Amino acid sequence: MVTVDVVLDSAGLLKSCLVSGHAGAGPRNGDVVCAAVSVLSRTALRTLSKTEGVTARGKAPKRGELFMEIEYTEACTGQVAGITAFLLEGFFSVSEEFPEHCSVRIQRDRR
Repeated sequence: MVTVDVVLDSAGLLKSCLVSGHAGAGPRNGDVVCAAVSVLSRTALRTLSKTEGVTARGKAPKRGELFMEIEYTEACTGQVAGITAFLLEGFFSVSEEFPEHCSVRIQRDRR
């Protein structure tokens, strides 16, 4: 099971995300669920890293794990909102289609 834990800030925008586990929906290097979640999270991290006004940190310390966290200025709130919406929609789409292989949990930071 791939577990996606997303923390949103008080504005509802991405603050951090931890993707962990293996879906087990296919063979190693051929698992569509792992591939989908990996592409979504890595693309979001790469896009945020290239966005002026965003500080994005990420690490993938081992196979089956990726962590990212971001900080942003007010000037790029719109861009972060768009990336957050895209990322969440993608994660929910995967979890709805493959509920036995992908779980998404959202936590809102009230600070």
